[in-house]
Amino acid sequence: MKITPAAIPEVLLITPTRHGDERGWFLETFRQSALDEAGFSGGVFVQDNHARSTRRGVVRGLHFQAPPRAQDKLVRCVRGAILDVAVDIRRGSPTFGRWVGAELSADNGRQLLAPKGFAHAYCTLTDDCEVIYKVTDYYAPETEGTLRWNDPALAIDWTLPADAITTNARDAAAPLLAELSTPFAYGASA
Repeated sequence: MKITPAAIPEVLLITPTRHGDERGWFLETFRQSALDEAGFSGGVFVQDNHARSTRRGVVRGLHFQAPPRAQDKLVRCVRGAILDVAVDIRRGSPTFGRWVGAELSADNGRQLLAPKGFAHAYCTLTDDCEVIYKVTDYYAPETEGTLRWNDPALAIDWTLPADAITTNARDAAAPLLAELSTPFAYGASA
């Protein structure tokens, strides 16, 4: 398993090692000790989620949960391909408002770890995508927050034209970064 810090080093890109032969392949998708060795200081993963999107161009996010129910997310795509994105929303952070992203697919097996203090989203790059992700706190709708997926201040390159993207009403009406009252502060534990 190879773990590499992204351009914002708190976000980690994880590439499991595939072991294959004529029967197919095997890979280890999660190992806490490898995350610990890479400097991940988040919590224990307590819940797995599985989402399916039927068509290319579906954006889900940008979402986060506020403290005290903030979540680290470990995301992987098990069918199709997605662009997975994390946006730094920590007040006072030198990378506040910047985003990092990676293509995750069933073929490449990569995963993205978006830590607390980051809004998270993904865009499906193929039809019929399935995404599985682990979180370090349980779903708590009363702590949910959103950030507008197409905020010009973020300038996220979703790799698809805006008119090819579908989202839900909640995500379309989410606040812009300039309007966001972020519950996260750089250097504070969530």
